[in-house]
Amino acid sequence: MSSSPLSADGAALYRTLWRWHFYAGLFVIPFILILSVTGALYLFKPQIDRWEERRFQGLPVERVLSPNAQVDAALAAFPNARFHHYRLPEKRGDAALVHLTLADGETMRDVFVSPQGQVLGSRNPDEKISRLLSRIHGSLLIGKVGDWLVELAACWAMVMILTGLYLWWPKGRGLAGVIWPRLQPKAFLRDLHAVTGFWVSSLAFVLLLTGLPWSNVWGDAFDWTRGQMGWVKGERSWQTGAALHADHDHGAMAKAAVVGGATVSLADIVAIAQKEGLPSPVRIMAPGTGDWSAKADANLWTVQSMTQNRPDRVIIRYDAITGNEASRETAADKHIIDRVVGYGIAWHEGQLFGWVNQLIGVLTALALITLTVTGFLMWRRRKPEGALGAPPVPAVPARMRGVVAIMAVLAVLLPLFALSLAALWLIDRFLLPQLPQAATWLGLTKRPVSP
Repeated sequence: MSSSPLSADGAALYRTLWRWHFYAGLFVIPFILILSVTGALYLFKPQIDRWEERRFQGLPVERVLSPNAQVDAALAAFPNARFHHYRLPEKRGDAALVHLTLADGETMRDVFVSPQGQVLGSRNPDEKISRLLSRIHGSLLIGKVGDWLVELAACWAMVMILTGLYLWWPKGRGLAGVIWPRLQPKAFLRDLHAVTGFWVSSLAFVLLLTGLPWSNVWGDAFDWTRGQMGWVKGERSWQTGAALHADHDHGAMAKAAVVGGATVSLADIVAIAQKEGLPSPVRIMAPGTGDWSAKADANLWTVQSMTQNRPDRVIIRYDAITGNEASRETAADKHIIDRVVGYGIAWHEGQLFGWVNQLIGVLTALALITLTVTGFLMWRRRKPEGALGAPPVPAVPARMRGVVAIMAVLAVLLPLFALSLAALWLIDRFLLPQLPQAATWLGLTKRPVSP
């Protein structure tokens, strides 16, 4: 079936949305590439972390010392350091991880101690491969500015997806070039771009939405709204701002306390925690230790599952004097909003359905990379000398009431997107009229064009 010709209004709208798609795509291409690669790798954080610690696995299990002695060995290796938490060995024969605050009160150190109490090595937790991937993915290694750029790119990626779906819409065409690409040389690149965009659009949109709670502007606004609306029940299991996917906050962790006042020892709590069978990794935090996900209490030991599948996380607190359970918190105890966010984050990180979730995440990342590469190649193919190569301005203004309504909704829901729209309007209204050559290069000079 051949496609029906567009009306003048339809052609104007098509060209206008094509221009929006072009500019949005050109802006987000480098970000999509970076986020796709780092995100695909981060899906395998549990496997990467295990691989990185391979030297401390498969150790002898004879003459095992108590967790108390393991912590003492770690503290002896780092004089004047303070104990923060103990990570349970995931498998028999794994070293224990003893997390310390060093003498300067700021630097953190992971110390690996064998079952026999020998210090096998240590590392700065910020130098973990998964932590580096997280920082690139969340802030491009440039702090808050990077976080803003990533959030802004996510907003414009949504515009790119919505306009791309409009451009893809069959409009009377057959399935070739819509559901699968045609193999003719002239059509293949365009079809591969359009068809890939169609198949990945919903998955990409979900990834963008589930990444927003971590962002700086939207995430902080959402967190404030949660508090104002009374949507807070229990402890938030994610962190906003540039420390995307981070497991803790260093400033708070540096407040680790001495455990001398507790009569129930670490070894006692470890024995209790092992019987709980919580999903790994499981950390046991000392009384008086607090961070963003576990409130400090001088009289409580905290046992916390830090599994990437956040709906499975559990926090249990035990009285440091009696050893009795003081509280227990699971995902079911949280507000429904936090539970939805938790499921979304687990999906985003590829842990909600195990390897199936990871596979879908990798395929989504590969599809997004395909979109960016094919989009770039199409741009280079049609780009003229001395100009950006934007699609031409339509001869008549497009009727865009529906589009304006959608953009208005996006602007209300995405503050950083609204700010970028305002900035673009100011540039177009006041700056570009003073720079006619720049306007021509950007393709913003209106000229009659037949549909």
